Order: sequence, then structure tokens, then C-alpha cells
Amino acid sequence: MTPSLIDDADVQQAFATHLRRLRKQAKLSRDALAARSGVPASTIKKFELTGQISFRQLLFLWQSLDDLRRLYALTRHSLSEAELPSSIDEVLSNDL
Repeated sequence: MTPSLIDDADVQQAFATHLRRLRKQAKLSRDALAARSGVPASTIKKFELTGQISFRQLLFLWQSLDDLRRLYALTRHSLSEAELPSSIDEVLSNDL
């Protein structure tokens, strides 16, 4: 497996930022999203601030704000190692 500069905290925060942006676009308060998703407003607040949440609660929030099939698709279409760039020069030359 190729080493990455992205760690788990980066991914957690990216999910939190994405869902917070969707919540605001939908003009939902944390309380309104809590009522829609079944995830407590205090948990939503903690998630938006820290990125920490249970996977199940993340799925409930995602389902309430986005198409769950998009998230599921991430598990279905992965690049093979042959398709992954092997150097920074390859990334820059291929506009990845």
C-alpha cells in the first residue's frame, strides 16, 4: 500500500465539513437535522467541530442530507494499483 499524506483525522474532518455545508444549504438547524436523522443535535455539533461520530450515525446524517448511493459507490469503483500514479511527476503530468 502506498503511503499517504492524508490521515484519518483529515478524512473525518472532510466528511464533517461536507455534511455541515449540505446542512446549511438545506437551511437546516442542527435541531432540525437531528429530528430528520435521529442523531442527537449534540452529536451533530460534536461531529461538525471534531469530525468524530459513529459510523452508523454518519450514515444516518449522510442519508438525511445526500444520496446514500453516492457514498456506497465509493466501495464499488476503486482504482486498481496499475491506475494509481507512482510519482508526483506522474500526478502533475496527468492533471490528477
